[in-house]
Amino acid sequence: MTHGIAITGSGIVCAIGTDKATVANSLRKGIGGVGTMQHLTSTHKELPVGEVMLSNDALKDALAINLQETISRTTLLGAYALKQAIEDAGLTAKQLNHKRVAFISGTTVAGMDITEQHYHGMTLGEQTACQYIRQHDCGSNSNDIARLLGLECEITTISTACSSALNAIIVGTRMLLANETDIVIAGGTESLSTFHLNGFNSLMILDHKPCRPFDKTRQGLNLGEGAAYVVLERTDDIKRHVDIQAYIAGYGNRCDAFHQTASSDNGEGAFLAMNDALTMADIMPQDVDYINAHGTGTPNNDQTESAAIKRLFGNNTPPTSSTKAYTGHTTSASGSIETVICLIAMQQGFTPTNLRWTEPDETCITPVATITPQPLHHVLCNAFGFGGNDSSLLLSDVEKPLHDIIGSNTKIIAQSEVNTDEELSGLKEFISPMESRRMGKLLKAALLTSLRCLKEANIEQPDAIIVATRFGQFDHAQQLLDTLSKNGEEGISPTLFMQSTHNTIAGTLAIRLHCHGYNITYSQGNASFDWALRDARKLLAEGKAKTVLVGWHDECPETFRRCFEIIGDNVPTPLYSKSIILTQ
Repeated sequence: MTHGIAITGSGIVCAIGTDKATVANSLRKGIGGVGTMQHLTSTHKELPVGEVMLSNDALKDALAINLQETISRTTLLGAYALKQAIEDAGLTAKQLNHKRVAFISGTTVAGMDITEQHYHGMTLGEQTACQYIRQHDCGSNSNDIARLLGLECEITTISTACSSALNAIIVGTRMLLANETDIVIAGGTESLSTFHLNGFNSLMILDHKPCRPFDKTRQGLNLGEGAAYVVLERTDDIKRHVDIQAYIAGYGNRCDAFHQTASSDNGEGAFLAMNDALTMADIMPQDVDYINAHGTGTPNNDQTESAAIKRLFGNNTPPTSSTKAYTGHTTSASGSIETVICLIAMQQGFTPTNLRWTEPDETCITPVATITPQPLHHVLCNAFGFGGNDSSLLLSDVEKPLHDIIGSNTKIIAQSEVNTDEELSGLKEFISPMESRRMGKLLKAALLTSLRCLKEANIEQPDAIIVATRFGQFDHAQQLLDTLSKNGEEGISPTLFMQSTHNTIAGTLAIRLHCHGYNITYSQGNASFDWALRDARKLLAEGKAKTVLVGWHDECPETFRRCFEIIGDNVPTPLYSKSIILTQ
């Protein structure tokens, strides 16, 4: 059996517009949104950013929220874009609440903007500050977005750094093909925070001028913020009158398995993801009319993405551009923001220009330098994240039947669990003390349980890696927050930032195991592991893997454990790691 998957609604808010009409106007007129900070409080005013030109109060007013309520900007931006997408699909929350609906959102920053404001009070155990720990994690952010719009449905959150939102769309498509839901709303949201601005700055990849992707003079990226969501439905299930904006024709999720923050010279993960998308759609490279590149503006990303594109398309590279020069790099939201930009380009028939590109680089592709009227039938959208999380989505203007995912029996063939610091000494069986010296406890625990499982199952390399975590490496995040609280915005450790992202564990495992297969991280509170298992079972049923390494890895430092205790919530365990090998 096959089904077509249609996009029936979409919504967007970013630095170049607060809806599809204003974003389209900016794209067609070549108006960028990267500039001086207006809303983010930071000492680094020298860094250009792509901010949404709406204050938190303006967002609350638009959403009919009490102005006195403290809500993360990530949540507000997400709710603002989600409201648009639902209305654009000709639906209401009330109608959706009578259907099987899944809301899948991607984020990494989540409620960090609130946590960093109240962190000092949290360390002192002040109840007024401790209550905001409830908004910190990624899953809570998604729950709050749905709550603000009165949406009652299944909810999960993807946290694979800069590919989060695109992976959310891929996960949603696969849920529809598995008949797990009737309607999916998928995408992502991210706000600027002092935490991740300084984290990226510590990596020395931020340009002090507006970014110039693929240009020979490029010096780095500009951070941005925003949100976008799309409504996905099986074409057979659409009974109301609604304009179909595009169809999902193919997708790919692969891992570069090279480095936490850099890409391999030949762009292996990017190449594999794009190739998978085209193979699934059964189209030739020459059939692609436009590529919306990840194109961050860093020397490494643009060179390696270019290498991957040249490997796949040869000398016939389709018109390609990066729209991050317009919006800034909206990190976890970038995949869905750029998906909606692709929808706008397809519907209006033009290829967006690569803003500020003037000087060719022989190591890079030559991007679109002017806005070009052109019918777009097949469009490829790329989103690549830390840890080598590389994903590609192919959109088409004609329906592409995709094979249903039929469930099958699975079994656990190996399992390992760790929940105390003392057990971590067992890691020396697999990794030298020198190699593990800069690793946090949670990463050590995840490696230990994963490597024990693989040894028990007599498997050198799994076909896929799926991780579940509520907080990620929370200890590293706290250390970075400590630095910001005590020393201000100087002396931030790049290692702490690099290891604070939720998908660091999945990326580290892939790098160590040389696993270029499917790689994803779920962060939906205590339900994270259930979602990871569901995904693993679908992956096995699709025949895209024979063995899947699935892990649930979490930690919670004492400061935050005390916060949960003070506000009367369940107190998370200090350390927990469980890994299994799942097969058919």
